[in-house]
Amino acid sequence: MAGRFPENFLWGASSSAFQIEGGWDEGGKGMTVADYNSFRRSARQADSKVASDFYHHWKEDIGLMKELGMKIYRFSLSWARIIPDGDGQINQAGLDFYSNVIDCLLENGIQPFVTMYHFDLPYALVEKYNGWEDRRCVYAFERYARLCFEKFGNKVKYWQLINEQNLMIRVDERMNIQEPDPWKADKIRAQMDYHMFLAHALAARACHELIKDGKAGPAVSSTCTYPLTNKPQDVWAAKMNDCMKTVYCLDMHYYGKYPGYYMRYLKERNIVPAMEEGDEEILKAGRMDYIALNYYRTLCASYLPADEEHPAGMRVFRGNEVDFDQYGYCRDEKNVNLKASEYGAQIDPMGLRIVLNDYYSRYHLPMLITENGLGMADELTADGRIHDSYRIDYIRGHLEACALALEDGVELMGYSPWSFMDLLSCHQGFRKRYGFVYVNRDDMDLKDLKRIRKDSFYWYQNVIRTNGEEL
Repeated sequence: MAGRFPENFLWGASSSAFQIEGGWDEGGKGMTVADYNSFRRSARQADSKVASDFYHHWKEDIGLMKELGMKIYRFSLSWARIIPDGDGQINQAGLDFYSNVIDCLLENGIQPFVTMYHFDLPYALVEKYNGWEDRRCVYAFERYARLCFEKFGNKVKYWQLINEQNLMIRVDERMNIQEPDPWKADKIRAQMDYHMFLAHALAARACHELIKDGKAGPAVSSTCTYPLTNKPQDVWAAKMNDCMKTVYCLDMHYYGKYPGYYMRYLKERNIVPAMEEGDEEILKAGRMDYIALNYYRTLCASYLPADEEHPAGMRVFRGNEVDFDQYGYCRDEKNVNLKASEYGAQIDPMGLRIVLNDYYSRYHLPMLITENGLGMADELTADGRIHDSYRIDYIRGHLEACALALEDGVELMGYSPWSFMDLLSCHQGFRKRYGFVYVNRDDMDLKDLKRIRKDSFYWYQNVIRTNGEEL
């Protein structure tokens, strides 16, 4: 294994504000869409009011990051902590909080890798504009981005602007889409998606303008789809599943325009978003500098023909926040060749190698893995330990895939798995844990919130110490 990872490889771990911070209404913070949705589930699982309580434990937690040996920490700022209503008065207390966190990271030799928007749109923008449906939200994001660049740009060089837009746009709850008519909902969805592309481009342009050597890019929910059979139609369906879920998004960030197949889909559905003169110039000027990618599983698809009752492009959601059938394109299928976690995600390290090679061959940009991990119901033993060998096996397999991708010629900057510590899972609360550090609480009992190093903590610590030589 010697020398399989470059000497400057960025070993780290990740989190997001609403899933880790808590202090949801402290220090002048406003409510977010993520807060609103978590409160709706608070009768049956944990919500974002306390989460992992990073807001009050950040010094202790950064100390654990240093002990782990992390080179980078990928975390998100809460827009509503900095501008509580999204586009109004600036909250100095929020800026001070993040300034202190960033300074502490740097003092401990950890490079901050900052996400600007991770599912937590200020709820006031929903009330005022229905969020991303209105173009005013685009300019609100640009203003927020410029403020962050001006305040933190001398300390933060890598900015990951929007997390998983390509996944978020398919989840009505995260976009606050409440329209019952499927066509009207998809028309709103297409406009929101387009506005987020504009916002990303404006923010990327501002990053380049305001920060010397500043780098801006998206984090995509990566997809690798296998055909159910070797029938040509199924092979095409698998390719289109990846294109419709992920590649169109990367193409927009790189080329500044929708690829032909995606524009055809928008026209088939009669949902082409409203565009203004000058938008094309904005989109092209905001080209991404790198690709951050989140990888958990692979998919499988077969061809789903269209007919008179089900026209091409019509989508049918199947109860899962990710999967849907699309007439004339693809139908999601189960891959019987892969094992799955207890929460249904199929485990496939080879898929990560495929994704890394695919994206690098398309764009020839450096990449960073910003999410990859295994959510499980970890058990705290009587002697205060967490024996998570399953997580070690999972990450070891995916790091081996990273090493092979590097040998393939992929420019991979680093690996920052999900997550540094246990945090609030959107739909499973604290029953589903991803962290290297256990947070001693459950959904309805905060207990003492003690931080406990899992077996995977010590294993990953050694991986970092040996620069991946000992997996």
